[in-house]
This record gives sequence, structure tokens and C-alpha cells, in this order.
Amino acid sequence: MDVAVIGAGPVGLMLAAELRLGGITPVVLDRRATPDERPRANGLGGRIAEQLDHRGLLEKFAAEAAFAGPFPGFPFGPVPLDFTKLGSPPLRGLMLQQPRLEALLGERAVELGVEIRRGHELVDVGTVLGPDGEYRLDAEYVVGCDGAHSRVRDLAGIGFPGTTDDELLRFGHFRTDRPFDLFTTAYGLNRGWNRRPAGRVLVTSLTPGVVIAGVREVTPEPSGEPTLDEFRESVRRVLGADLPLGEPLWLSRTVSSARLAERYRAGRFLLAGDAAHVFPAGGSALNVGLLDAVNLGWKLAAVVRGEAGEALLDSYDAERRPVAARTLTQTRVQALLERLTGEDGDALRTLFGELAAFEEPTRHLAGLLRDADELPYVADLPLTVDGEKTRVAEIMRDARTVLFDLADRADLREAAGSRVKIVTATCPEVVEDALLVRPDGVVAWRGGDPAALREVIGAPGR
Repeated sequence: MDVAVIGAGPVGLMLAAELRLGGITPVVLDRRATPDERPRANGLGGRIAEQLDHRGLLEKFAAEAAFAGPFPGFPFGPVPLDFTKLGSPPLRGLMLQQPRLEALLGERAVELGVEIRRGHELVDVGTVLGPDGEYRLDAEYVVGCDGAHSRVRDLAGIGFPGTTDDELLRFGHFRTDRPFDLFTTAYGLNRGWNRRPAGRVLVTSLTPGVVIAGVREVTPEPSGEPTLDEFRESVRRVLGADLPLGEPLWLSRTVSSARLAERYRAGRFLLAGDAAHVFPAGGSALNVGLLDAVNLGWKLAAVVRGEAGEALLDSYDAERRPVAARTLTQTRVQALLERLTGEDGDALRTLFGELAAFEEPTRHLAGLLRDADELPYVADLPLTVDGEKTRVAEIMRDARTVLFDLADRADLREAAGSRVKIVTATCPEVVEDALLVRPDGVVAWRGGDPAALREVIGAPGR
């Protein structure tokens, strides 16, 4: 077996599909017997939407989303950002809850020929416990997409330093026949988080008839599974009143952490998603994790195929770990804005709100939310190929490195060789003769020098 992906969440499934497009057939293992139905994330935003478009998935996902398109605004912790004043929308995305997103990614992986083994848990290096007992797992590479408590990370001996919050978050979705306006009129709550002396209470709704509620307070985490009575008591302590939440569809509790793996690779072990990073606020984890998978997939496939050396895997850490570190910085600030109490907290939130009224600070924060990556990604340029109109995203469907020959130059096509896909096109928006675009959308080279193109294609980080 070439690659074992541990964890059949969105990141593991996305990675498996990317590996499959790269010519590798991975096996995905997940210790759960069935998919996780908890809506732990409510959607995606930022550059991952562009990557889904590159793989031909965005339209299908958007068709099932409660919202798809440019966000008119977005919260930065408790500070609302208004994007309508910025001209071109800086942040696009879709509101699609994680269980359905995961199901769609699973369907995609299976269509591509990925084997998903549910109820199979990695217990030691090379050992898996399945429904019929233990068996050997001999894989050349093992990728941990198995969450914040990653077994792969532990087996690889990779540290996971960071901090843990002292607040406990209780969270749930509740079915109700009461109008949502009841919470704003009868209980004086705003949609979103509401600050009280003893903590914070969340009420919102993304689906008619379903209320999303949460409560944060400084309290020890109890043992056992969360219960409705426990949730109600917590709301009562913080809000000083009961809320008519209705029947719980699911309940959870968690303590937020801010952590970053010391490295993303240790020999044949690699990490992606929550196994590599957890953020204390902001909803960035799924976006960053899926982009990890897109960056790693083509690289690992190229190494396994023997077309690239191990240095290409080192570039995964070099490119993606700084993104997580930058995301960790801005989510720590969001968490601090939410958590800080008293006059100091009020002053900080007031000043951030004043800054957010100006265009440039809003644009900067929107850029951080969209993508903390500084690599040069290709725009979705309009192209004409053989007289037909198309665009970059439609050319990138099969996840190959592409030479966009924009000047019909045979010498550049010859320099590219047979290892890359060559598309001769015209594009009035590009002045260079050619662009070389990696499978993850990074522009690896632009220009017109055949010798320079040949050198880049032969380099490990092409």
C-alpha cells in the first residue's frame, strides 16, 4: 500500500481524492463505524472555494448550500466587517453544514476509486484494529487527518504546543416551532454572541425551525456525555433565564485550544487539518485543513510515483505551516476580542469597531480571513482555446501541472516536456508568453525563457 489516510473527515476525504487524481490509490481508515453527523462547521469561505471550482465541485456544493457567493460581511470575533464598501468582494464561500459537505466529499472519493474503511482504528505503527480484530497496515506513507487528538501525530513523536482556554463551550442545535424573533424580542438577545457578566450566550439560525445555541462560561468540564439539563443550567447561570430551545438535535461541549504542530512531517508520517493545527476562534479550521490537502495531495502523489524526490514533501511543511501560524495569530486576536471582559475588553472592541469602519483595515482583515497564504495563486482568467471560450478553473479539473502557452510558442511547449499538461490559449489579461501552474493553483513560473521553464519543471517544488 502506498498511502494510508487516517481519518475520513472532510480533510482526509479531500486528500484521498487529490491523491487519486495524482494516480495513487490510497486507503482511508476511520475509527468511527459511521460518518459523524454533528454539524461542527457551517460552511466554507475564502480560497478553498476557488480550489473547489478547480476540481469541478463548487457548483455541485453550492446547489445544496443555504448560501453561496460573495459574503456581504463577516464577523471578526465580535466585530462585524462590512464588505459592501470594498468594491470587488474579498471573501466568497458557501453555507453548507459539515455532515453534508463530508458526504459529498465521500461520494467524490468513492467515485474516483478510493476505499474507505470505517470502524478501523490505527492503534500502533503498522497495526489497525478493525471489526474483525487486529491486522497489519503496511503503507509507505501515513497521513494523519485524525483531528486534534491525532494518533498519527503521537506515533510520529510530533509535539503540539499551544494553549488551552479556561472557558467551556456548550453548543447545540435545537428543533423548535417558535419564531426566531422570540429570542430578540422576549429575551433581548442579538443574533450571534451576547455578552453577560458570567459569560456569553449564542443564539442564531441558519435553517427555519432550527435554533443554534451556545453558552460559554469559566467552569470545569464535567464527565460523561452532554445533556439537555446540563445545557439549560449553564444558560441559566450565564443569562439568568431559561430559553425555549426545543428538542436537541445534537449537543456538544468543548474547550477551545490554540495549537500548532512542531512540524508537519516526520519521515513517512505527515499531518493535515486539525491534526496539524487547531484555532481558538473564527471558523478557519476547515478552510485551512482542506487547503492543506490540496497542497499535499499532488506532492505526495508525485513522490510515490517516483517523479519527485523527498524534498518535495518538505515543501509541504515550508508552505503550509506558516499559513497555520498566521491563521493562529488572527484567531487568537478574535478569541481575545470575544473573551476579554471589563473596561479593557470594552475599549479594545470599541477601537477595533472604529478601525473596521475604514476601508483599508477591513480589506486587510478580509484578506486574513480569505487566505493567510502569500504564494502566487493563479486567477480564474478567461481563455480562448481552439476558438472556444473557457477559463483557468475548467482546465485544472484533473489536478495536473499545466503550462498555459499564451503565445503559441513551440519552444516553450518542447521545454515543458511530457510531464505537464500543455494548453495553448489566448488571454488578453496576461502579458507574459506563458504561465506554469501547479495542481494546487500556484503559479510556479511565468515568462518566455525556455531554459528557465525547463529548470523550474525539474526543480523539487515545481
